[in-house]
Amino acid sequence: MSDQVCQHSISVVIPVGPAETSLQPMLGQLACLQQAQKIIFVFCPASEHLISRLPTSDQIDALTVEAGRAKQLNAGARQVESGYIWFLHLDSQLSHRQWQMLNQSLTRRPDALHYFNLRFLSDGAGPVCLNSLGANLRSRYLGLPFGDQGFCLSARQFERLGGYPVEAVYGEDHLFVWRAHQQGVQLANTGVELITSARKYASTGWGQLTLKYQFYWIRQALPQLWRLLKSKWLTD
Repeated sequence: MSDQVCQHSISVVIPVGPAETSLQPMLGQLACLQQAQKIIFVFCPASEHLISRLPTSDQIDALTVEAGRAKQLNAGARQVESGYIWFLHLDSQLSHRQWQMLNQSLTRRPDALHYFNLRFLSDGAGPVCLNSLGANLRSRYLGLPFGDQGFCLSARQFERLGGYPVEAVYGEDHLFVWRAHQQGVQLANTGVELITSARKYASTGWGQLTLKYQFYWIRQALPQLWRLLKSKWLTD
């Protein structure tokens, strides 16, 4: 059997928020994305001073839009006319293995919303391994991965879903997954981990932030679940 992996046309979108002060370690990992069609960094006015630190490359694009993760993600996605869009956080830890497994997952289920298992770095306060476990269990059994798990889907599906909800005060990634469920887009786990920083737990406090996130996503999920159930009842 051939070990060759079908290479899809994948463009990467990376938002750079107003609190960011560096583009590392992402710039040190760009070799893992060397087969990407485009790598699009989306800055906001408060972070655009970092644009000068990007390497000069035909593969790398940069744009500046109004601050807001949903607005920045949507703006980056609009630069992709075809193929697939892979949304990454600036502090995601990449490897060639993830690229390989993502391509395999896209081959198996080209119309799905793909995501990775989550593992936090040990740079956060508290037992962040429990947060990783909780995220992976929630993804597996409830079908609710979050944005730090590296969403990837076709540009066509992204447009059909209407992009990330810019009106959301928080949880635009969570609401985007609900849109996928409500419009019949299936989810697919790539089967490999995506590692990300847990620094937010160090700055806010593990217990406080964990409870806050649990409260927020459950409160946000309940009306979305009701909407999904109601639509199924009306179509049955």
